[in-house]
Amino acid sequence: MATLVPPPPPPPPPPATQPASSKTAGKEKVDYLDLPCPVPHEEIHREVLMSLKPELFEGLRFDFTKGLNQKFALSHSVIMGLAEIPSPVSDNLKVPTAHYEFGANYLDPKLMLIGRIMTDGRLNARIKCDLSENLILKASAQLTNEPHMSNGMAIFDYKGKDFRSQFQLGSGSLFSASYIQSVTPNLSLGGEVFWTGQHRKSGIGYAARYNNDKMVATGQVVSTGMVMLSYVQKLSEKVSLASDFMCNYMSRDVTASFGYDYILRQCRLRGKIDSNGCVGALLEERLNMGVNFILSAEIDHRKKDYKFGFGLTVGE
Repeated sequence: MATLVPPPPPPPPPPATQPASSKTAGKEKVDYLDLPCPVPHEEIHREVLMSLKPELFEGLRFDFTKGLNQKFALSHSVIMGLAEIPSPVSDNLKVPTAHYEFGANYLDPKLMLIGRIMTDGRLNARIKCDLSENLILKASAQLTNEPHMSNGMAIFDYKGKDFRSQFQLGSGSLFSASYIQSVTPNLSLGGEVFWTGQHRKSGIGYAARYNNDKMVATGQVVSTGMVMLSYVQKLSEKVSLASDFMCNYMSRDVTASFGYDYILRQCRLRGKIDSNGCVGALLEERLNMGVNFILSAEIDHRKKDYKFGFGLTVGE
Protein backbone atom coordinates (compact mmCIF):
# COMPACT_ATOMS: atom_id res chain seq x y z
CA MET A 1 0.00 0.00 0.00
CA ALA A 2 1.52 3.32 -1.05
CA THR A 3 2.07 6.02 1.60
CA LEU A 4 0.75 9.51 0.97
CA VAL A 5 3.43 12.24 0.95
CA PRO A 6 2.13 15.58 2.30
CA PRO A 7 2.45 18.46 -0.12
CA PRO A 8 5.27 20.97 0.53
CA PRO A 9 4.29 24.13 2.43
CA PRO A 10 3.48 27.14 0.29
CA PRO A 11 6.31 29.67 -0.17
CA PRO A 12 6.20 32.71 2.14
CA PRO A 13 4.52 35.79 0.68
CA PRO A 14 6.87 38.41 -0.72
CA PRO A 15 7.57 41.35 1.63
CA ALA A 16 5.10 44.13 1.25
CA THR A 17 6.57 47.12 -0.44
CA GLN A 18 6.04 50.42 1.29
CA PRO A 19 4.23 52.99 -0.76
CA ALA A 20 6.27 55.87 -2.05
CA SER A 21 4.25 58.28 0.06
CA SER A 22 5.52 56.67 3.32
CA LYS A 23 9.12 57.22 2.27
CA THR A 24 8.55 60.92 1.86
CA ALA A 25 6.31 61.25 4.90
CA GLY A 26 9.18 62.70 6.94
CA LYS A 27 9.92 65.29 4.28
CA GLU A 28 7.28 67.96 4.07
CA LYS A 29 6.82 69.49 0.66
CA VAL A 30 7.09 73.24 0.44
CA ASP A 31 3.90 74.91 -0.70
CA TYR A 32 5.23 77.98 -2.50
CA LEU A 33 1.72 79.37 -2.74
CA ASP A 34 1.36 79.44 1.06
CA LEU A 35 4.49 81.16 2.43
CA PRO A 36 4.54 83.45 5.49
CA CYS A 37 4.94 87.19 5.24
CA PRO A 38 8.55 88.18 6.08
CA VAL A 39 9.65 90.91 8.46
CA PRO A 40 10.30 94.36 6.95
CA HIS A 41 13.67 94.89 5.30
CA GLU A 42 14.68 97.44 7.95
CA GLU A 43 13.98 94.95 10.79
CA ILE A 44 15.89 91.88 9.60
CA HIS A 45 18.41 92.35 12.45
CA ARG A 46 15.86 93.07 15.19
CA GLU A 47 16.61 89.98 17.32
CA VAL A 48 20.34 90.66 17.49
CA LEU A 49 19.76 94.35 18.25
CA MET A 50 17.82 93.42 21.39
CA SER A 51 20.97 91.89 22.89
CA LEU A 52 23.79 93.87 21.30
CA LYS A 53 22.21 97.34 21.27
CA PRO A 54 20.53 97.87 24.66
CA GLU A 55 19.51 101.43 25.52
CA LEU A 56 22.46 102.32 27.74
CA PHE A 57 22.61 105.68 29.49
CA GLU A 58 24.75 107.62 31.95
CA GLY A 59 23.66 109.36 35.14
CA LEU A 60 20.19 109.47 36.68
CA ARG A 61 16.97 108.73 34.85
CA PHE A 62 13.39 108.81 36.13
CA ASP A 63 10.35 107.99 34.00
CA PHE A 64 6.72 108.27 35.07
CA THR A 65 3.76 107.28 32.89
CA LYS A 66 0.15 107.94 33.80
CA GLY A 67 -2.66 106.44 31.76
CA LEU A 68 -5.73 108.67 31.52
CA ASN A 69 -7.78 106.01 29.71
CA GLN A 70 -7.22 102.86 27.70
CA LYS A 71 -5.79 104.76 24.71
CA PHE A 72 -4.26 108.00 26.03
CA ALA A 73 -1.37 108.41 28.47
CA LEU A 74 1.02 111.13 29.63
CA SER A 75 4.68 110.65 30.48
CA HIS A 76 7.26 112.64 32.43
CA SER A 77 11.02 112.04 32.31
CA VAL A 78 13.93 113.61 34.18
CA ILE A 79 17.47 112.91 32.97
CA MET A 80 20.62 114.13 34.74
CA GLY A 81 24.07 113.11 33.59
CA LEU A 82 26.96 114.01 31.33
CA ALA A 83 26.86 114.96 27.68
CA GLU A 84 29.75 114.43 25.26
CA ILE A 85 30.79 117.29 23.00
CA PRO A 86 33.51 117.23 20.32
CA SER A 87 36.87 118.61 21.40
CA PRO A 88 40.12 118.94 19.45
CA VAL A 89 42.15 118.39 22.63
CA SER A 90 40.75 115.07 23.88
CA ASP A 91 38.56 112.32 22.50
CA ASN A 92 35.81 112.75 25.08
CA LEU A 93 34.84 116.05 26.68
CA LYS A 94 31.90 115.67 29.06
CA VAL A 95 29.86 118.48 30.53
CA PRO A 96 27.06 118.15 33.11
CA THR A 97 23.57 118.34 31.67
CA ALA A 98 19.99 117.91 32.84
CA HIS A 99 16.64 118.24 31.14
CA TYR A 100 12.98 117.46 31.58
CA GLU A 101 10.88 115.71 28.94
CA PHE A 102 7.10 115.75 28.63
CA GLY A 103 5.34 113.23 26.43
CA ALA A 104 1.92 112.18 25.24
CA ASN A 105 0.96 108.77 23.83
CA TYR A 106 -2.12 107.73 21.92
CA LEU A 107 -2.31 104.00 21.21
CA ASP A 108 -4.99 102.43 19.07
CA PRO A 109 -4.96 99.19 17.05
CA LYS A 110 -4.88 101.24 13.82
CA LEU A 111 -3.27 104.48 14.96
CA MET A 112 -0.28 105.28 17.19
CA LEU A 113 0.80 108.83 18.07
CA ILE A 114 3.83 109.57 20.25
CA GLY A 115 5.13 113.04 21.05
CA ARG A 116 8.02 114.27 23.20
CA ILE A 117 9.14 117.82 24.01
CA MET A 118 12.23 118.71 26.05
CA THR A 119 13.31 121.80 27.94
CA ASP A 120 16.14 122.44 25.46
CA GLY A 121 13.59 123.00 22.69
CA ARG A 122 13.74 119.64 20.93
CA LEU A 123 10.47 118.15 19.74
CA ASN A 124 10.16 114.51 18.66
CA ALA A 125 7.05 113.05 17.07
CA ARG A 126 6.18 109.62 15.71
CA ILE A 127 3.10 108.30 13.96
CA LYS A 128 2.02 104.88 12.74
CA CYS A 129 -1.25 104.61 10.86
CA ASP A 130 -2.91 101.68 9.08
CA LEU A 131 -4.17 103.27 5.88
CA SER A 132 -5.65 99.96 4.75
CA GLU A 133 -5.42 96.30 5.57
CA ASN A 134 -2.08 96.00 3.77
CA LEU A 135 -0.69 99.56 3.68
CA ILE A 136 0.93 101.18 6.73
CA LEU A 137 2.28 104.71 7.09
CA LYS A 138 5.19 105.36 9.48
CA ALA A 139 6.49 108.88 10.03
CA SER A 140 8.89 110.55 12.44
CA ALA A 141 10.20 114.07 12.87
CA GLN A 142 12.65 115.96 15.08
CA LEU A 143 12.56 119.75 15.39
CA THR A 144 15.35 121.70 17.10
CA ASN A 145 16.42 125.31 17.56
CA GLU A 146 19.75 124.60 15.90
CA PRO A 147 19.90 125.45 12.20
CA HIS A 148 19.94 122.58 9.70
CA MET A 149 19.46 120.00 12.49
CA SER A 150 15.73 119.35 12.10
CA ASN A 151 14.80 116.25 10.11
CA GLY A 152 11.84 114.14 9.15
CA MET A 153 11.09 110.80 7.54
CA ALA A 154 8.07 108.97 6.11
CA ILE A 155 7.82 105.27 5.24
CA PHE A 156 5.05 103.55 3.28
CA ASP A 157 5.01 99.85 4.16
CA TYR A 158 2.99 97.47 1.98
CA LYS A 159 2.42 94.03 3.47
CA GLY A 160 1.60 91.30 0.96
CA LYS A 161 0.83 87.64 1.46
CA ASP A 162 4.44 86.43 1.19
CA PHE A 163 6.37 89.66 0.54
CA ARG A 164 6.87 93.13 1.94
CA SER A 165 7.85 96.35 0.19
CA GLN A 166 8.70 99.79 1.54
CA PHE A 167 9.20 103.26 0.08
CA GLN A 168 10.95 105.87 2.20
CA LEU A 169 11.18 109.67 1.94
CA GLY A 170 13.44 111.68 4.21
CA SER A 171 14.96 115.09 4.73
CA GLY A 172 18.14 115.82 2.83
CA SER A 173 16.55 114.46 -0.38
CA LEU A 174 16.64 110.87 0.83
CA PHE A 175 14.77 108.33 -1.31
CA SER A 176 14.88 104.58 -0.81
CA ALA A 177 12.88 101.52 -1.78
CA SER A 178 13.16 97.97 -0.47
CA TYR A 179 11.57 94.61 -1.19
CA ILE A 180 11.81 91.29 0.67
CA GLN A 181 10.30 87.98 -0.44
CA SER A 182 9.78 84.68 1.38
CA VAL A 183 11.47 81.93 -0.63
CA THR A 184 10.76 79.08 1.81
CA PRO A 185 8.93 79.00 5.15
CA ASN A 186 12.25 79.86 6.85
CA LEU A 187 14.25 81.78 4.24
CA SER A 188 13.57 85.26 2.87
CA LEU A 189 15.62 87.32 0.40
CA GLY A 190 15.46 91.02 -0.31
CA GLY A 191 17.13 94.09 -1.72
CA GLU A 192 17.10 97.87 -1.53
CA VAL A 193 18.09 100.94 -3.52
CA PHE A 194 18.63 104.44 -2.10
CA TRP A 195 19.66 107.93 -3.10
CA THR A 196 20.76 110.83 -0.86
CA GLY A 197 20.63 114.09 -2.76
CA GLN A 198 22.33 116.05 0.01
CA HIS A 199 25.51 113.96 -0.19
CA ARG A 200 25.12 112.97 -3.85
CA LYS A 201 25.40 109.27 -3.07
CA SER A 202 23.45 106.26 -4.25
CA GLY A 203 23.67 102.58 -3.52
CA ILE A 204 22.13 99.16 -3.71
CA GLY A 205 22.00 96.40 -1.12
CA TYR A 206 21.07 92.75 -0.74
CA ALA A 207 19.83 90.93 2.36
CA ALA A 208 19.02 87.38 3.47
CA ARG A 209 17.33 86.10 6.62
CA TYR A 210 16.91 82.52 7.85
CA ASN A 211 14.93 81.79 11.03
CA ASN A 212 13.32 78.90 12.83
CA ASP A 213 12.28 78.14 16.41
CA LYS A 214 15.88 77.93 17.66
CA MET A 215 17.96 80.41 15.66
CA VAL A 216 17.97 83.48 13.44
CA ALA A 217 20.75 84.19 10.91
CA THR A 218 20.93 87.30 8.74
CA GLY A 219 23.31 88.74 6.17
CA GLN A 220 23.39 92.09 4.42
CA VAL A 221 25.71 93.58 1.81
CA VAL A 222 25.59 97.22 0.66
CA SER A 223 27.44 98.75 -2.27
CA THR A 224 28.79 101.51 0.00
CA GLY A 225 31.16 98.92 1.46
CA MET A 226 29.24 97.57 4.45
CA VAL A 227 28.91 93.85 5.16
CA MET A 228 26.78 92.86 8.16
CA LEU A 229 26.31 89.32 9.48
CA SER A 230 24.38 88.36 12.61
CA TYR A 231 23.36 85.19 14.39
CA VAL A 232 21.03 84.57 17.36
CA GLN A 233 20.80 81.21 19.12
CA LYS A 234 17.81 80.63 21.40
CA LEU A 235 19.00 78.27 24.13
CA SER A 236 15.57 78.32 25.81
CA GLU A 237 12.55 80.56 26.10
CA LYS A 238 14.45 82.78 28.54
CA VAL A 239 18.06 82.63 27.34
CA SER A 240 19.45 83.65 23.96
CA LEU A 241 22.95 84.37 22.68
CA ALA A 242 23.76 86.77 19.85
CA SER A 243 26.76 87.73 17.74
CA ASP A 244 27.37 90.02 14.81
CA PHE A 245 30.15 90.93 12.40
CA MET A 246 30.41 94.28 10.63
CA CYS A 247 33.01 95.10 8.00
CA ASN A 248 33.59 98.05 5.70
CA TYR A 249 35.83 96.76 2.95
CA MET A 250 36.49 100.31 1.72
CA SER A 251 37.72 101.80 4.99
CA ARG A 252 39.01 98.45 6.34
CA ASP A 253 37.03 98.81 9.59
CA VAL A 254 36.02 95.52 11.20
CA THR A 255 33.97 95.04 14.38
CA ALA A 256 32.66 91.86 15.99
CA SER A 257 30.32 91.66 18.98
CA PHE A 258 28.93 88.99 21.28
CA GLY A 259 25.94 89.44 23.55
CA TYR A 260 23.32 87.71 25.65
CA ASP A 261 19.71 88.21 26.72
CA TYR A 262 18.63 86.52 29.95
CA ILE A 263 15.03 86.85 31.17
CA LEU A 264 14.44 85.89 34.81
CA ARG A 265 11.23 85.87 36.76
CA GLN A 266 11.54 89.43 38.04
CA CYS A 267 14.31 90.92 35.91
CA ARG A 268 15.92 91.00 32.49
CA LEU A 269 19.68 91.16 31.91
CA ARG A 270 21.26 92.10 28.59
CA GLY A 271 24.91 92.65 27.83
CA LYS A 272 27.53 92.67 25.09
CA ILE A 273 31.25 92.83 24.43
CA ASP A 274 32.91 93.82 21.15
CA SER A 275 36.31 93.55 19.54
CA ASN A 276 37.11 97.19 20.39
CA GLY A 277 37.21 96.38 24.11
CA CYS A 278 33.82 97.91 24.93
CA VAL A 279 31.69 96.07 27.51
CA GLY A 280 28.10 97.02 28.34
CA ALA A 281 25.21 95.65 30.39
CA LEU A 282 21.65 96.67 31.21
CA LEU A 283 19.65 95.25 34.13
CA GLU A 284 15.90 95.83 34.47
CA GLU A 285 14.55 94.69 37.84
CA ARG A 286 10.83 94.60 38.52
CA LEU A 287 10.31 95.78 42.08
CA ASN A 288 6.53 95.83 42.05
CA MET A 289 3.61 96.05 39.68
CA GLY A 290 4.44 98.99 37.42
CA VAL A 291 7.75 99.83 39.14
CA ASN A 292 11.07 98.91 37.51
CA PHE A 293 14.63 99.65 38.64
CA ILE A 294 17.28 100.01 35.91
CA LEU A 295 21.06 99.70 36.11
CA SER A 296 23.25 100.61 33.14
CA ALA A 297 27.01 100.27 32.67
CA GLU A 298 29.38 100.66 29.74
CA ILE A 299 33.17 100.45 29.86
CA ASP A 300 35.38 101.31 26.90
CA HIS A 301 38.87 100.10 27.81
CA ARG A 302 40.52 101.47 24.67
CA LYS A 303 39.23 105.05 25.10
CA LYS A 304 39.24 104.82 28.93
CA ASP A 305 35.61 105.92 28.95
CA TYR A 306 33.33 104.68 31.73
CA LYS A 307 29.58 105.24 31.91
CA PHE A 308 27.30 104.24 34.75
CA GLY A 309 23.66 105.03 35.27
CA PHE A 310 20.64 104.05 37.30
CA GLY A 311 17.00 104.83 36.87
CA LEU A 312 13.46 104.20 37.99
CA THR A 313 10.43 103.63 35.78
CA VAL A 314 6.94 104.03 37.25
CA GLY A 315 3.82 103.17 35.31
CA GLU A 316 3.04 100.69 32.55
